[in-house]
Amino acid sequence: MFSGIIAAVGRITELTPRNDGTPTVRLTIDARRLSLDDVELGDSIACNGVCLTVVDKHDNSFCVDVSPESLSCTVGLDAPGPINLEKALRLADRLGGHLVSGHVDGFGEVLRFDPVGDNRLLEIRAPEALAKYIARKGSITVNGVSLTTNTVEGACFTINLISHTLEATTLGTLQAGARVNLEIDLIARYVERMLNPNLNPDTKEA
Repeated sequence: MFSGIIAAVGRITELTPRNDGTPTVRLTIDARRLSLDDVELGDSIACNGVCLTVVDKHDNSFCVDVSPESLSCTVGLDAPGPINLEKALRLADRLGGHLVSGHVDGFGEVLRFDPVGDNRLLEIRAPEALAKYIARKGSITVNGVSLTTNTVEGACFTINLISHTLEATTLGTLQAGARVNLEIDLIARYVERMLNPNLNPDTKEA
C-alpha cells in the first residue's frame, strides 16, 4: 500500500527487453532523492502510481520488470523521462494522503491546465466507467499523487494544484491532451460492493 505522497521525482534512464523469450521490459530508474538504503529486492515502489517490484538495485538506481499488459494500461513507463516515486508504506508511517493500492484503474485525459496565480487548475476527463466513483472533495490518485477533487461534473473533475505539488511531482509538466494514470479511492469500490453484493464487475450497468 501507498499514500500518494511522492517522495521523489526519479528518472527512467533505460528500457531493456528481457532475454527470456517474453515481451517483458526491464526499466532502470535513477532514484535521485529517494533513499534506497532500506530497499530490498522484492520490495514494492510505486512508479507514476503503478506498483512495481524491485528486481535489481545499485547505489542510487533500481530496476523493475514491466509486463506488456502493464505497459498497455498505464502511461509514463514506456520511455525515458521523469517519474513519480514512492516506497511502500510501513505500518508506523504517517498517512499523509489516502490509501493507494498502486493498481491503475484507467486513463484520464487532461482537458485544462490553467494558471491561477502560483497554482494550476487541472481538469481531467475520466472513463465513464470510473465516473461514479469520483466525488466532490473526494480523493483520487493522478500519476501516483494523492489529490482532492474540487468539482465533479459527469466524468470530468477539477483539481487545484498548489505550487509545492507542481514542484515536487511530475504534474507540473502536464498539458491539455496528455493522458494520466488514475486510481479511484479504494473505499468507493468497497462501498459499492457492500451495497451491491451480487454485482458482477464485468457486467455493464444499464
